[in-house]
Amino acid sequence: MDLIDRLLEHDHWATTRVLEACRGLTDAQFDQEFDIGHRTLRNTLEHMIFNIEAWGAMMAGQHPTMDRSNRSLEGLMARHERAQAAFAAVARRARDEGRLDDTYRDHFGEPTTLGGTILHVPYHNVEHRSEALHILQRLGVPDLPEIDPLLWEHETQHDEASR
Repeated sequence: MDLIDRLLEHDHWATTRVLEACRGLTDAQFDQEFDIGHRTLRNTLEHMIFNIEAWGAMMAGQHPTMDRSNRSLEGLMARHERAQAAFAAVARRARDEGRLDDTYRDHFGEPTTLGGTILHVPYHNVEHRSEALHILQRLGVPDLPEIDPLLWEHETQHDEASR
């Protein structure tokens, strides 16, 4: 597994764990305002997912659109799965074709490299996952997940490494 695969797979795993930690929250808790992130847990998570969708679309030469038709936790989880799969496919194709230094025009019209974007999205998500976990902690959610990359590797790669 190369570094891009590790980066993409950890990002998917970590965000999935944060989303799963939201199970059992009421809509009032999901929409309670805080002085961090995008003010609410729902908005913070939606922002993260939209960024994966948007950057993946731009890397693929498409115009990003935001689907806000289902903002429930289940809806966000489904969007997350689709967005991560699409982003990973574009990222892996760029890697496999040796195009990490190729550029495209971002939403500001600036030339942006595919490789830089592949790094940007997971790093962006690290920040917002931290905010989401902070909100969950303030809401009193017990047993919040640990999302460290080495924990991910231990939990997901342990069986393969022992073979």
